[in-house]
Amino acid sequence: MRGRSALLIIGLAIASTLVASTPATARPLDKGRFHDVSTEFFTCESTGTPVQNDVDVWVNFNLNQRGSSPFPYYRESVSGTNVFTNLDTGGTFTNVFSVNAKDHVITDNGDGTITILVIATGGSRYYDTDGNLVLNDPGQVRFSFDVDYNGTPSDPSDDVDVPDSFQVVRDSTGRNDTVGRDFCADLVEFTT
Repeated sequence: MRGRSALLIIGLAIASTLVASTPATARPLDKGRFHDVSTEFFTCESTGTPVQNDVDVWVNFNLNQRGSSPFPYYRESVSGTNVFTNLDTGGTFTNVFSVNAKDHVITDNGDGTITILVIATGGSRYYDTDGNLVLNDPGQVRFSFDVDYNGTPSDPSDDVDVPDSFQVVRDSTGRNDTVGRDFCADLVEFTT
């Protein structure tokens, strides 16, 4: 499930909480919660700024059978923070995010693959080194990707994402303060 979770996180760059539309008697095929904390170091290419990124992420997920569909539906809520520290100034640029994502429609392509349409709703807020809100990205996106289910429609453990099948179906419906901006330039501006 972590691979699929990573796809959602990367595709969205934002995170949140969901409500599944499954019958009250349906028992989850898989569910869980995990917490990841990590630190990485990198240098911004456009500014040459050395950066420390401290990540703290919580993920809740659920995999349920819906109605007569042989394919299980996945949903997750992701929330957390990315604290980017400008190692030249010691200032921080903090991203607080929350995303709810769920498989909305699963289509059997008839060739051993399925197309999964995902709806993801959430937000991403950025704060400068003084704690002021400087950028905001709330909204909803829809995207799809194909999966080879390896002849076992009800068992996602052997599913494999089809390369190059990811596509944005509907761009973000909300405010998009970070679109067209240079992250490294923002980091320098908001940590000085």
